[in-house]
Amino acid sequence: MVPPPPDGPLDGLPDGVVVADGSGTTTLVNDVAARWLGAPAADLVGRDLDDVLRLQDTDGCGWCATNDPYGGLRTRVGVPEQSWLLPNGQEVLTAARIRRGAGGAVDRVAVTLRSGRGRERLDRERSDLVATLAHELRSPLTGVKGFVQAMLNRWDVLSDEQKRLMLTTVNSDADRLSRLITELLDVARIDTGRLALYPRPSDAGVLAGRVVDSIRAGTSRVVELDVADDLPLAQADPDKFVQVLTNLVENAVRHGEGTVRVGLGPAPGGAVRMVVDDEGRGIPEEIRRRVFTKFWQYGAAGGSGLGMYLVGGLVGAHGGSVEIGEAPGGGARVVVTWPGADPGP
Repeated sequence: MVPPPPDGPLDGLPDGVVVADGSGTTTLVNDVAARWLGAPAADLVGRDLDDVLRLQDTDGCGWCATNDPYGGLRTRVGVPEQSWLLPNGQEVLTAARIRRGAGGAVDRVAVTLRSGRGRERLDRERSDLVATLAHELRSPLTGVKGFVQAMLNRWDVLSDEQKRLMLTTVNSDADRLSRLITELLDVARIDTGRLALYPRPSDAGVLAGRVVDSIRAGTSRVVELDVADDLPLAQADPDKFVQVLTNLVENAVRHGEGTVRVGLGPAPGGAVRMVVDDEGRGIPEEIRRRVFTKFWQYGAAGGSGLGMYLVGGLVGAHGGSVEIGEAPGGGARVVVTWPGADPGP
């Protein structure tokens, strides 16, 4: 019997490792693999690889019988990641590296085993994301469908004022749908580093006025705007500036209480300081950094969980900064600093 190997650096790995020689005899099993396979490493070393890797798929087939690491083409050098079940039913993700010697014969097979819980968590997060986005998209789409159907069925009996109100609502819901789709695309572009920006000197006061007027039309909450007289121009992509401020104000309306206040003023270095305050319960200091993580939600008001992630990504791409603090009224305060436009020609 082959003596067990001494403890080595492989025992400190978070993943399981099983190594076999060219004849299929196991030569190394680290502590993680031994624990998952249900036997001490000393008992597994020296046994046939097929006997050691007691893994099965959903059809009851074994790992070695399915992948045949010692057969197949001589050009094969590995087995891609696959999902398998341990004897206790736990899912593990396996991958293998096949080393070949002279003439292409296999002289070593190294198999790694990794817990499948990380993938399960990702699958749950994706499922939650799909459900959340489906809800967010369905809400305005239901409004569009309902009003359009009402106008088609009752066009002759509706007054011009009623038609105008319905079309205004449809237009608002269509804008919301368009904004959600834009957010999803921007999330993908931020994640892949392909976000396209077109910054130019922009009047932040004018852009903020459009955002506030638009949100006022769709909510009963009071939204105030205060623009300093000496406000410098911001060096920003106007569309992304509007997107950032829209997310901040809508978050304040959704999660806060009372009046939402938006302030724009100068900041050191010719920058533009944008402040959004609400009168809600605020955001505890210990979780403020988590607000900028993707799909993170706080409170029971819902949302896609993408708004603040986009705010952080878009402002950071401009070279600005975002900070979360406490508003004078006890609610949340979000301070965004935009770079100022170059005063030169």
